Amino acid sequence: MSLRLIRRLTHLKPSINSKLYLQLSSKFAIQKHIVQPLSHFCKFEYCKPSVLKSCIIAEFPRRLNHQSTADMPEAKPFERLPQTLSPVNYNIRLKPNLKAFTFEGSEDIDIEVVKPLSKITINSVEIEVQEVSYVASGKSDTVKGTVSYNKEDETVTFTFSSEIQPGKGRMSMTFTGILNDKMKGFYRSKYTSPDGEEQYSAVTQFEATDARRAFPCWDEPAVKATFDVTLVVPKDRVALSNMPVKSEQVYEGDNKWKVVSYEKTPIMSTYLLAFVVGEFDYVEGKDADGVLVRVYTPVGKKEEGKYALDVAVKTLPFYKDYFKIPYPLPKMDLIALADFAAGAMENWGLVTYRETALLVDPKKSSAKTKQWVALVVGHELAHQWFGNLVTMEWWTHLWLNEGFASWIEYLCVDFCFPEFDIWTQFVKNDLGRALELDALNNSHPIEVPVGHPSEVDEIFDAISYSKGASVIRMLHDYIGDADFRVGMNAYLTKFKYSNAFTEDLWEYLGKASGKPVAEVMSSWTKQMGYPVIKVTEKQDGKNRVLSLSQEKFCADGKKQEGEQFKWMVPLSFCTASSPDKPVKKILLDSTTAEVTLENVKPGEWVKVNCGTVGVYRVQYSSEMLQSLITGIKDCSIAPCDRLGIQSDLFALARAGLVSAVDVLKVAEAYINETDYTVWSDLSLSLGTQGLLIQSTDATDEMKAYNRNLYSKVFQSLGWEAKENEGPLTAMLRDLVLAKLGRNQEQSVVMEAKKKFLDFYNGKPLSADLMDPVYVTVMSNGDEDMFNKMLELYDKADSQEERNRISRAIGAVKDEALIKRVLDFAMSDKVRSQDTVFVIGGVTGSVKGREMAWQFLKDNWTKLHDRYEGGFLLSRLVKVTTENFVTEEKAKEIEQFFTDHPAPAAERTVKQSLENIGLNIEWMKRDKDAVSAFLKSRNA
Repeated sequence: MSLRLIRRLTHLKPSINSKLYLQLSSKFAIQKHIVQPLSHFCKFEYCKPSVLKSCIIAEFPRRLNHQSTADMPEAKPFERLPQTLSPVNYNIRLKPNLKAFTFEGSEDIDIEVVKPLSKITINSVEIEVQEVSYVASGKSDTVKGTVSYNKEDETVTFTFSSEIQPGKGRMSMTFTGILNDKMKGFYRSKYTSPDGEEQYSAVTQFEATDARRAFPCWDEPAVKATFDVTLVVPKDRVALSNMPVKSEQVYEGDNKWKVVSYEKTPIMSTYLLAFVVGEFDYVEGKDADGVLVRVYTPVGKKEEGKYALDVAVKTLPFYKDYFKIPYPLPKMDLIALADFAAGAMENWGLVTYRETALLVDPKKSSAKTKQWVALVVGHELAHQWFGNLVTMEWWTHLWLNEGFASWIEYLCVDFCFPEFDIWTQFVKNDLGRALELDALNNSHPIEVPVGHPSEVDEIFDAISYSKGASVIRMLHDYIGDADFRVGMNAYLTKFKYSNAFTEDLWEYLGKASGKPVAEVMSSWTKQMGYPVIKVTEKQDGKNRVLSLSQEKFCADGKKQEGEQFKWMVPLSFCTASSPDKPVKKILLDSTTAEVTLENVKPGEWVKVNCGTVGVYRVQYSSEMLQSLITGIKDCSIAPCDRLGIQSDLFALARAGLVSAVDVLKVAEAYINETDYTVWSDLSLSLGTQGLLIQSTDATDEMKAYNRNLYSKVFQSLGWEAKENEGPLTAMLRDLVLAKLGRNQEQSVVMEAKKKFLDFYNGKPLSADLMDPVYVTVMSNGDEDMFNKMLELYDKADSQEERNRISRAIGAVKDEALIKRVLDFAMSDKVRSQDTVFVIGGVTGSVKGREMAWQFLKDNWTKLHDRYEGGFLLSRLVKVTTENFVTEEKAKEIEQFFTDHPAPAAERTVKQSLENIGLNIEWMKRDKDAVSAFLKSRNA
């Protein structure tokens, strides 16, 4: 056991670090001794004993049992800022220069000093402090300080000429910084004005640890304070911050500038502060409680903000009623930014978005876009309570912040827009993503101890978001909505304007429900992975008796020797007589169990995991699966359960636990399917298998298989929308046409080309048909079609349309055109935030994957510098590496990243290599049988 693991416990009191290291290292040889020195852990100054105990008991033995010391990543040594003083209020004044890309700043920080000190260390990056001073409250003597920087620790230290005594005082400083082009901190965002001029905004993105790039501060979520913000900006620019404007006046000495001051914020964390300076229009409204809501758009695009405004004014009252706590601020601004790395950011009272996550063109936006905007707005506004009002104590608890918002956004959208049937889509979008990633040996627990801030970006992934959301959904179902609401209200009320740990929420939900919430949830958050529930059945008179067992599900189907994983699993069961409501619920807290379901007739299907709410796979006996196929064919099984059955089967087949051929046979039972989300997830499963088939001689046969499977639903949908059809029908048509186009259904290809040329020549094309038409034309097109598509890109007046085109052009098959797509991705025509997705677009073919990987290697320095330390780098690595199928390629990728380290993507590289290994095993095991099956189907 290496001591580097102890450094990942992030709340160590610096004065006892060395003592604890020595003490713990002497105990680690014997596992049972890990929990003995708890009295020493309880001396940690910033962490509750209960929190540390759960971390030690759950995390350290897991690592000892299942991970060798050599496999553990080396964590950077890290200590949080000294707690000898704390900020009370920041008075910040910033003047950004939108031409030189710099800013001038000054701040007065009211602080409370706990112990005598002569040095003050706070966070700061790429900021030059000109002068700093301190004056104690009630005193007139000002103490000057000298300045030194620690680039590695991202800190600045002020050393004062005389000792500062305990009490209140004010630290003042002036500084300068840069408006960077990295989409983090205080940065510049390029846009084109309505008259065609290139212009810049100054905007912010502070989460997780980039407020320190805008002003020196205590940039840790637990160190909260209030903020008085003043911005000095050109008089013709809009200037926004978290709070309403308090005053606006002409800048002294230059009437081309104005000084805008804002009301004092509530007590909040630095990462939630925000400033925006630029040219914007807005639409506004008030919610049912009178809160002023504005949606800021690019100039001339106010109409595109109305949909998000409608969502926001419905959403704020929904959360107020759900949490039984009013929205805490007097206004809510939502703003679309030209350059933004993430989808959106929940800054308190000023939420920032990518344009495609906020703007909806009433005439040109698809149903998919509207649904996406509704979900993102729901997610960010949920954070105004859960994350902003009550904040995680440290980044270790990021998963709860993001997982909760990723769950409740669906609850909100289901309330506002029931026509989306959004919970079925949750099973695909979040639960499915989580189960796929978490089956890997290179996954991680939901709750990961985080030390150095550089480790934070690595956990902005599907485990923190999607698995986090999935276990919250499972918990909500387990304790019931009424008790969940009571517990949430008590939690938010207790910790409002302060910080909390994951265990605090479990405590209040446990009190509200009377159920062992902390014990159940620890089994899901502290250990990596999830179980597969294996089930067999026998008839006993009028009853059905199920034999159940649980074991860890691994993507490779293998068990690691000595594994001791066990979950407390909320299980539910539905039957043909009760397909929508569970006939029984239990908590499986052992490795095996027997369950009796009463009054189940012989031959009647039984499904485990009713509603596909549980975070686990299910492996049925062949007899049980055969009866479920009947329920799939006649659609008597609920959509989310039809989805869950095939998702589990494909995962089991990839792990080698069931026959890949048999799964393709089961997929044919979905030929009568009419539900968009079921088709969407089945298409994803077939697409994953199709990528492997591309490396066999059965590619054409796989296309024929797909054409046959989608033919019936295509006949019912056709090309044109029916009167009064819902958004899910439009989304299903989009999906089916795109699949048939990619699989060279000639009638679809011909009609798509016709519609494309008509559109190119000025005829309208439905927004819901643009995606499938573009993809079909590009996957079956030539250079002339490609050039026409780029012309449409240049003429496009919305980012949604540019994204639609830039992702579709990667479907081209010609090698010369693939090269043009890759070059286009790095051109000035593509925003930095979108380059990754354009490159990823070419990876749907064998040749495209080879060329994208080579392109990554050839441009590594430029791409790494552009995305260093951000999650986009991980995305880029993932899409360009994970779908190869040979040992040679795996070795090549491993060697490249050994020679070109990318710490922020280290886990992603390992996951990609593991996925390649799974692909290799599938090819060895299933390639011949699947190829023979496909050929026999099309003989």
